[in-house]
Amino acid sequence: MGNHINLVKLSVGTESIDDMLTWQRQRSQQVKDGQYYHVTRMWPKREAELLDGGSIYWVIKGVIQCRQRIVALREIIGQDEIRRCGLVLAPEIIRTASTPKKAFQGWRYLAPADAPRDLTGSQSQEDALPPDLQKALAAIGVL
Repeated sequence: MGNHINLVKLSVGTESIDDMLTWQRQRSQQVKDGQYYHVTRMWPKREAELLDGGSIYWVIKGVIQCRQRIVALREIIGQDEIRRCGLVLAPEIIRTASTPKKAFQGWRYLAPADAPRDLTGSQSQEDALPPDLQKALAAIGVL
């Protein structure tokens, strides 16, 4: 991958990775092309870097738990005629090492050096620990 940048975003109301995936699948059925995208009010100024291999890292219950590749940005004009950014996301969810993240609004850029590592092999197939336990273990450096 080249000189990419990532985003980090809270998955508000989500209880687990499976919960987020179910919501995304339901939402993708409401779109013409069947692709899932997350709509955000602000258009990223670092668009070229995002599209050069960037991902959106999802914070679930106060812990970064997974990511999805950003494959495109699409202009969306709402019924209110306000321009928004549709982050077109790859359907594959990649589990990451649990990393605590305090609440914030909107999205933030996340440098590759600061991004949690992907879980690989058998790690990615294991059942996820409850989010509160993940957060506590990550806070003391166990995860």
